[in-house]
Amino acid sequence: MRLSYLTEVTTSPDRQRACIQQCTEQLGFALIAEAADLGVSARKMSPFERPSLSPWLRRPDEYDAIVWSHVDRAVRSVAHMSELIEWSQQHARTLVFGLPEEHQPLVVTPQADGDAIRLCMNLAYAAEQEARAISARLTSAHEALRATGRYGGGLVPFGYKKAPHPSGAGWCLAPDPETVAVVRAIVDDVHSGLSLVAIAHKLETAGVLVPRDRHAQLQGRPTGGRRHGRDFERFRWTAGSLCKILRTPALMGHRVHKGKTVRDPEGAPVLIGPPLLTEEEFQALQGVLSTRSNGIHPKRRETSLLIRVAHCAGCGGRMYFAARQAYAYGDYTCRATARGTTCPAPATIRADWLDDYTVSRYREAFATDGEVTREQLLRDGIRVTVTKGRPGGGPERLAGPDTSRLAFTIGSRP
Repeated sequence: MRLSYLTEVTTSPDRQRACIQQCTEQLGFALIAEAADLGVSARKMSPFERPSLSPWLRRPDEYDAIVWSHVDRAVRSVAHMSELIEWSQQHARTLVFGLPEEHQPLVVTPQADGDAIRLCMNLAYAAEQEARAISARLTSAHEALRATGRYGGGLVPFGYKKAPHPSGAGWCLAPDPETVAVVRAIVDDVHSGLSLVAIAHKLETAGVLVPRDRHAQLQGRPTGGRRHGRDFERFRWTAGSLCKILRTPALMGHRVHKGKTVRDPEGAPVLIGPPLLTEEEFQALQGVLSTRSNGIHPKRRETSLLIRVAHCAGCGGRMYFAARQAYAYGDYTCRATARGTTCPAPATIRADWLDDYTVSRYREAFATDGEVTREQLLRDGIRVTVTKGRPGGGPERLAGPDTSRLAFTIGSRP
């Protein structure tokens, strides 16, 4: 099953499940498992990248067929359909797509003739065109809303809440008394010299909801959700989330698109609500934030080999590349604090050592001498877990990684 946008009132998952059940009964299949990617766009993400489905695609020996309620639940791209058919032929697995307008599903076996494959590609093309048309309509509608300063849905900027537009048509934003006080307190703390990490900890201790949870609360929905493969009852404050709030011109009541103020034909800002900060207050805040940054940031590697592959044994979270000033190499490090959590044993290891270790183990396991890419590692379900090292050091610590800290696994189950 797949759904781009999940809400409490949608019935799509139940309808998809019923259609899949009907297809399996018609074909005499036994349904053994369900992969549900709810809140995942088929236009942006191929079947081989989806959290629930992709692990099953890496384990084709455990089943004979995959069933979707319709082609557009599987793909919205001709290229992705081509990938899927190639995969099914390579692994001798059957693809089944429900066809609501027909009495029988579309069955694509590994030996399917050209007619079945052409029909699949035509349906994928239709789904792709439909996705583009929907995107164009939404883009046009939001452009019109931006031009008139009306709220078009989505996450409300922190410090505001939805309110009827003065014109009587649609919605705008009004200050939210509860969070306006929080914004003011955060700004005062910044000017007093508190770091964003300290302010985030202060907000957590006080039990203040993050913008996403506050928005859910105002909409009458439960807080929390799923992030980075984990479920949270409520999300946590981080220095990053604070920076986004403090840097946005929405604090001045501006309509913002892609981080920039939307302006009318005369160049004046389009207002979507009363300002929380005056322009002078906002610019003073930006000055303080900019002063704290030394302006020197090491160039980030465009593609770190082990992103989504390397994990910290202490908390199970992903490890990320961090550059080292004055060193030619960087590290993979646990980023629990950036996620607003605490790791009991945060791991760090030299990036080039871990890259070399992983590539070596991969080549041994798959008997290959070719280049190893991150896409290959993710496709084959490679996971490297790093345990925190011992404190201290000596000449032996510069010889290479302590492999007793490392665990290399293939095809990890979801």
